[in-house]
Parts: sequence; C-alpha cells; structure tokens
Amino acid sequence: MRITSLCIAGLFALYASASFAIEASSSVKVTPLLKTQTSWDGAPLEYPKGKAEITGMIVEIAPGGETGWHLHPVPSFGMLLEGELEVTLKTGARKVIKQGEALAEVVNTLHNGRAISKTPVKILVFYAGSTDSKITEKAPAEKTPATEKPPAGAY
Repeated sequence: MRITSLCIAGLFALYASASFAIEASSSVKVTPLLKTQTSWDGAPLEYPKGKAEITGMIVEIAPGGETGWHLHPVPSFGMLLEGELEVTLKTGARKVIKQGEALAEVVNTLHNGRAISKTPVKILVFYAGSTDSKITEKAPAEKTPATEKPPAGAY
C-alpha cells in the first residue's frame, strides 16, 4: 500500500511539473487558464517563421464600442479582465466572452469585437509573432462585412 501511494505521488509530481511553468507550493498558487492547440473556432494554431517576438497588451473598449473588422496573422491568447465582449466572424459565427474567460483568438480570420456590457471591456492579450510579421491587420473596406447594430436599449 505504501509503495503504491509513493508511486502515485511520484507520478502526480512528474505530471504537475511537466504541466506547469511554475510548480505549486504552499506559497505559490498555480491556476491554469488555457492549454490548446486550436483557436476558439477550432482552427489549428501555427507559429510564424522568423525571429520570435512576443507582444503583450491590454485592450480597452468603451461600452458599445467596436474593434472594427481585422485579423491577426499570428497566434494570440486573450483573457477578458472586465466586461463582456461579443466577437463576430465574417461567416456570421459569434462568441460571447465573459469576464475571467480565456481563449486563443482566431488566426487569419476576419472578426469584429463589440463591448456588449454597460462597463468598458478590458482584454489582456499576448501575441506569439515574429519580428517580420504584424500582429493585427485592418480589413480593407471592400472586405468588411456590414456590422449589425444591436437593438436600442441593448446596453
């Protein structure tokens, strides 16, 4: 029984150390946010070629404000710190992201983000790009879908 317990504890320790960048202890709490190989729409994530460059930022959107149609040619990870955000793809697919939720953003896919909460939206975003690539590209006007406006009083 004692050997079995030690083996299970050893396997757990090996798994835990392989799964997290920082090992949890009595003074360190580790809370995984996301581990995925696909963006939220199911497309596989691939890193760009070139010299790696990580960019992190906080994006703030006023209530009712929109990002405008754009795409990211590199993988990115976001966590909604405040508010509620509706993301619409060019195909019409929509995803509502709520405070505290994390996701891998879509790559090379036109999308628009709209703050649907009565408070500003704050998103913490990290892009895994390269020094030779942009992290965001605005959609040309001719490729921009008409953005549906919410009914009056929706906020």
